[in-house]
Amino acid sequence: MSTNKTARLHRMVMEKHVCPYGTKSKWLLERHGYTVDDRWLTTREQTDAFKREHDVATTPQTFIDGERIGGYTELRAFLGKPLPDKDSTSYKPVIAVFAIAAGLALAVSHFAFGNAVTIRAAEWFVAFSMAILAMLKLQDVEQFSTMFLGYDLLARRFVPYAYAYPFLEAGAGILMAAHALNWLSIPVALFIGTIGAASVFYAVYIQKRDIKCACVGGSSNVPLGFVSLTENLFMIGMALWMIFRP
Repeated sequence: MSTNKTARLHRMVMEKHVCPYGTKSKWLLERHGYTVDDRWLTTREQTDAFKREHDVATTPQTFIDGERIGGYTELRAFLGKPLPDKDSTSYKPVIAVFAIAAGLALAVSHFAFGNAVTIRAAEWFVAFSMAILAMLKLQDVEQFSTMFLGYDLLARRFVPYAYAYPFLEAGAGILMAAHALNWLSIPVALFIGTIGAASVFYAVYIQKRDIKCACVGGSSNVPLGFVSLTENLFMIGMALWMIFRP
């Protein structure tokens, strides 16, 4: 990559505030082979004057070959790495949950039995996934309940269930991880998993609705569909396994 490319970057670097987008812009430019003329805006007055001069609302601002590229978002687009649309759907959050749960399950199994791949690791994977997903929902129960009411069949008829769901999922997951109070955790997991699976199947495959899932919290952009159904089938499968396992 050529090393004679230059860019001028104006960003806020103050005693009590260093703009994170400015720092990321500088790193991104350098990563793409630009020599950065890094110009600091060190006071609020200097920043406001810069905005007025260039008729912009925000900083940082990047200039390349005398042309203003724009802020961090515009710079990423210019460099061929546009940020995803904030309203676009993505499975990344749920993939991250399942990956971390799998890693934890394998690690604990290796510690407990000297072997990462065991039946107990599979049980822990499901239990840890339930607990992590519940934790994400519990970050904002109000927002979660609003999204959940958009498709859950029971919550639509009994609103308190939407608020109780993440607590039920967390409790069942934690108890199942410990194999404690099976008389409580198994029916809870079986109940919420069955209702959840039926709700997702009805909304996605019968009504053909294109909506977002509340499975990783109320602010997620995970589409309601196969992955959402899988979460509930995991709970059902775990409950049935614990009932009928040898």
